[in-house]
Amino acid sequence: MSSPAQSAQPRIASGKLELRRGLPADASALAALGAQTFTATYGAYNTPEHLQQHLERTYGESLQRHELEDPATATLVALLDDRLIGFAQLVRSEQPACLGEVNAVEILRFYLDTAVHGQGIARPLMDAAYAAAREGGATHVWLGVWERNPRAIAFYLKCGFAQVGMKHFYVGDDRQDDHVMLRALPQAGG
Repeated sequence: MSSPAQSAQPRIASGKLELRRGLPADASALAALGAQTFTATYGAYNTPEHLQQHLERTYGESLQRHELEDPATATLVALLDDRLIGFAQLVRSEQPACLGEVNAVEILRFYLDTAVHGQGIARPLMDAAYAAAREGGATHVWLGVWERNPRAIAFYLKCGFAQVGMKHFYVGDDRQDDHVMLRALPQAGG
């Protein structure tokens, strides 16, 4: 999957936002931000054992480095004044049956540091994800979002996603339910 061209650098909140393709050197920061963000969002809803299993399976530095080096994975990072504050990872994955026969790329992860929520950063990062998906030949993007995450669901609905089904997601050994959301990719610049 190819990377999007570096986006314009709008002034966000009190700093300069940079969106770019992730590099292997970002692995440690990505692992830390992924674990921190997942814990902040879902930690209170999961047992410490299940949460720890998930963090170890998902956010290790070596796993992040592997994903950053994988040409089938597009990792986009958001930096505010050179500090990693968010990232999106797109992959070609097995699509749930509820998507039908669309040519879709999965937005596997879409994370922002909770300290920057509401500062206008999520939308430019989503636009960069759309660009990466288009450059990878997709016509649609899909994602799974926990059914008990109303803030994220509201954001995805605002971005034009629609719920098309459900799928299971595991935190450790605990099976949870995610909404499957789909959207046709907007035209470039739109």
